[in-house]
Amino acid sequence: MIARPRRTRRRVLIGLTVVAILGGAGVWAVRATRSTVSAMADAEPVVPTARVAREALDLTIHMTGELRSSAQQAITAPPVGGSLRILSLADSGSTVATGDVLLSFDPADQRYALEQAQSELQEAEQNILKRRADIGAQNASDQVALLTARFNVRRAELDAAVDRDLIPANDYQIRQVSLQEARRALEQTEQDVKARATVNTAGLSVLEETRMKAQVAAERAQQNMEMLEIKAPLDGVVSVRDNMDSATVFFSGMTLPPYRVGDLVNPGRPVLDLFNVSGMEIRSNVNELDRVNLSVGQAVMVTSDSIAGLELPATVRAISGLGQAQRLRGPLRRFDVTIGLDRTDPRLQPGTSVVLTVKGSRVDEALVVPRQAVFEREGKTLLYVRTGERFEPREVKVLHRGESRAAVEGVDAGTEVALIRPDDMRDDGPGGTATPGSAVPR
Repeated sequence: MIARPRRTRRRVLIGLTVVAILGGAGVWAVRATRSTVSAMADAEPVVPTARVAREALDLTIHMTGELRSSAQQAITAPPVGGSLRILSLADSGSTVATGDVLLSFDPADQRYALEQAQSELQEAEQNILKRRADIGAQNASDQVALLTARFNVRRAELDAAVDRDLIPANDYQIRQVSLQEARRALEQTEQDVKARATVNTAGLSVLEETRMKAQVAAERAQQNMEMLEIKAPLDGVVSVRDNMDSATVFFSGMTLPPYRVGDLVNPGRPVLDLFNVSGMEIRSNVNELDRVNLSVGQAVMVTSDSIAGLELPATVRAISGLGQAQRLRGPLRRFDVTIGLDRTDPRLQPGTSVVLTVKGSRVDEALVVPRQAVFEREGKTLLYVRTGERFEPREVKVLHRGESRAAVEGVDAGTEVALIRPDDMRDDGPGGTATPGSAVPR
């Protein structure tokens, strides 16, 4: 009965001892942590550095670009009236040759217009034939009337030419009046014949004009029929466009289907594009720092992530002289570059993204520093050189700029330089973080 209380007291003493040890360890840990934090707060921030090295510098430029066709043509629906229904359409991505049928439309409406125009033309021609026959008959009748009137005049002249002393005065007077009437009748007949000839000519001209209009309408309808079948003007690859006639209301993010057989197309609407892949070119851009290492005629190696092992030679064809600011890609201006492929590969289609490597010159025995160590301030190019425990700005001259390194003049090999401006570290306070943009040359 006495042994159990002793065991209980021993266990209690052991527990109290463990709790005391753990409490002391916690207090010591808190004090040590506070001391460490205080020491870190009082210490100067660490500035990342690099050393100036004397080595070779390759002025190679890496870019990305997009393949484009050097010649492309948009194929549009012909302007032949109302909406047209697609009867046949080349598949997107298919290769066609010059003269192949790319696109055709339902000719039902135009065939009806052609038949109607041809019917009007035939009717106009028949009216002209009938009118000419009527004019011929009228001319013959007029000639008979003229001959009759002239005969009457001649007979009246003969009757009136008798000596007035041989016949009664009354008969003589009647004959003179008959001669005048015959002459008036001849004059009237001649005027009527001339007037009918003018009318007939005008009527025939109207019919000729009607036939001409019908002929023009028939020719236009025939041309429209021929325009409904569009053939490839050059060898190339087909790219079918999105159906802009499938909706009347558009909104941001809306996805449109491509044109298909049976769709209605408004006249003049682009339906597909034809790309000439025999002369492919690449459009890319380069920033103003790498622009100085790029020149027309430089050799370029083209690779594609989509086709493993593919390498194609190319040449820089043109570099724009005016740079454009692109804020989303940094403060540096960028210059458009056009690169022509020396040879093509049928697996590369327009729109494919490619990687470009421009092999520049090699500079031997250059004093090289990382490009982020070079800063521009108040029109001067500076390196921050370590002097004891501090960094002092030193003006240098940049001879060459590579993608990640720059060749400079005005500093010795082995000199330790800062990769960010020390002022930026101090401005952020103890334990602060340097602004990433401050390490980028401006």
